Amino acid sequence: MPGIKIRSAEEILKIKQACRIVALILNKIGREIKAGVTTGHLDSLACGMIRQSGAEPVFIGYRGYRYATCISINEEIVHGIPGQRVIKEGDLVSFDVGVKKDGFCGDAARTFIVGKGSARAEKLVRICKLALAAGIKQARAGNHLGDISSAIQKIAEKNGYSVVRELYGHGIGEDLHEDPLIPNYGKPGEGAKLLPGMVLAIEPMLNIGSWKIKTLEDRWTVVTADGSLSCHFENTVLVTEGDPETLTI
Repeated sequence: MPGIKIRSAEEILKIKQACRIVALILNKIGREIKAGVTTGHLDSLACGMIRQSGAEPVFIGYRGYRYATCISINEEIVHGIPGQRVIKEGDLVSFDVGVKKDGFCGDAARTFIVGKGSARAEKLVRICKLALAAGIKQARAGNHLGDISSAIQKIAEKNGYSVVRELYGHGIGEDLHEDPLIPNYGKPGEGAKLLPGMVLAIEPMLNIGSWKIKTLEDRWTVVTADGSLSCHFENTVLVTEGDPETLTI
């Protein structure tokens, strides 16, 4: 696939630098997500950390978006807008953040359960983590994009969940979203062949109910069409000659 870039050693070092900042922010914010906190407060904390690190909040200005993070709760899948919403006990909170440092980006997301969650929420989070790990394991030189997609779909559907079909993982580098698109469903052996130096943002989105989605009137927040719970995890991953290297942990 001509659009997938192969990164030089120097470019990879810069991507790793951005990804380290993303990982630090996710670890910090994960400790701050609790009942009674507003999503806007969490966004402000993250934005401050990004700027203090000498990086840029790459989400700000992306297609007109105004915030450093996306915070999506319960039936919200991705792209939830931070604001005055107060997080509640038992909420499922997806926190997605991207930064740009020295011209290169890092991007990752985690879903947190606030306090004591339901057994259904706990299982959904656990399986989404497993799906992400399975997808990353297939991000090996010589494999194909379809191997990543298929691995995610297999874990999800084996456990009774659907995978969102209209939103994708993606390549990442100088820009937040680059080629290739990485579906969370597919067939092994299909799609572009993976080569050392490719950098991919792999991000399974699993729903308890249907895979169908809709976008709210704010034109950003994507929710499950049937109102069921959703979970989202994402890591930026480097394809190498050996095992894939996860950069945002």
